Amino acid sequence: MSKALVLKGSKKLLNAWAFYDWANSVYSLVISSAVFPIFYGALFRVAEIEKVTVFGGEIARAPLISYTTSLAFIFIAIITPLISGVADYLGNKKIFMKFFCYLGGLSCIGLYWFSLENIYIGLLCYFLGLVGFWVSFAINNSYLPDVAFPEQQDAISAKGFSLGYVGSVLLLIVNLAMIMNPSLFGIITDVNGIAEVKAMKYSFVSVGIWWIVFAQYSFYYLPEGNKREGNRTHIILNGFKELRSVWHQLGGQVHLKRYLGAFFVYSMAVQTVMLIATYFGEEEIQWGTDSERTTGLIVSILVIQIVAILGASVTAWASKNFGNIITLVVVNGLWVSICIYAYFVITPVDFYIAAGCVGLVMGGIQALSRSTYSKFIPPTKDTASFFSFYDVAEKIGIVIGTFIYGFIAQYTGSMRNAIIFLGIFFLAGMLMLFRVKK
Repeated sequence: MSKALVLKGSKKLLNAWAFYDWANSVYSLVISSAVFPIFYGALFRVAEIEKVTVFGGEIARAPLISYTTSLAFIFIAIITPLISGVADYLGNKKIFMKFFCYLGGLSCIGLYWFSLENIYIGLLCYFLGLVGFWVSFAINNSYLPDVAFPEQQDAISAKGFSLGYVGSVLLLIVNLAMIMNPSLFGIITDVNGIAEVKAMKYSFVSVGIWWIVFAQYSFYYLPEGNKREGNRTHIILNGFKELRSVWHQLGGQVHLKRYLGAFFVYSMAVQTVMLIATYFGEEEIQWGTDSERTTGLIVSILVIQIVAILGASVTAWASKNFGNIITLVVVNGLWVSICIYAYFVITPVDFYIAAGCVGLVMGGIQALSRSTYSKFIPPTKDTASFFSFYDVAEKIGIVIGTFIYGFIAQYTGSMRNAIIFLGIFFLAGMLMLFRVKK
């Protein structure tokens, strides 16, 4: 296949960039939010155990997957700046993006063999899936100022998130149909396992295939990257030098530094909400039966995803008419209100309303945060290095946010108290945004 040459700002290039969200968002929905948490709990329920022996000690299922997730994000926070710096220095960030895309997709397929007997292999695939998703996503983010002009970035960023929500919901619906009615797909209970659990494993395979196949469209049109001039020796060391150079440049970018500070604070809360929403609904809502709980949580996840499509578009419209910073301030204020409302949520209907509100602001704040940061970056070819700071701030925020949330929930005995604490983060982020140039 010949190399495709397309101009910056062209419709074909913009669509190719946004389409990667369609390719990889199935991971964040099916693996992170919906099917895998249900599958993981089912393994322990079928075995009638709550703890498993790993690394010479016993550990409960929830802390085990939580610690694995935290370790993955720490690793991501460390490796992303290194990869971005080297990619900018060599001008081949598409190669790195492909590598981590394939790593994530194959790891999703590898989850098919996740079992309590093969716990180490299963946890490794889960770990590498997280790494593949977030690092390739970070590199794709860094392409935004390369493929779109400033006046195009809000709209195409929102389009990317919208495509991601649509694609992930479509695949999730197919997966849920397969899980809830496996016999319709020829999946039966036999010596190899329970039909529903087998259907969940097949859904992991479908995510990996979807991700890898649809990513090819983006890879075909995206440029290789911006190659640095001069002698390219000591590549690893020069990768770190580029990061240090970016750090020094941030010193002269007052509003960029202020925006990064605000983003770090409110993104900490956003990502934590996305990671714990299912667990909050499972523990704090009065569902009734186990089947009603499972169905209710699935419906809530679908509500969030569908409403988020509208939310991303509405936020893009608001930013165009009122400005990025003002829109982000308002969205953070809405998040504060949602956290207060969530404290009083008890019934399934209450939770569905909260899910709809979360969906409305979730996609919008992510898309607008990405495009706003892109606009604040000074003219440079080192976009991957600049975006690595953005992504590292997000990942460190996830580690801190989830730890604080878990600590407060454990110390106070209620996840509701932790939700209020997240509201404080949103409030602080909103106030910090007032210090950023409009």
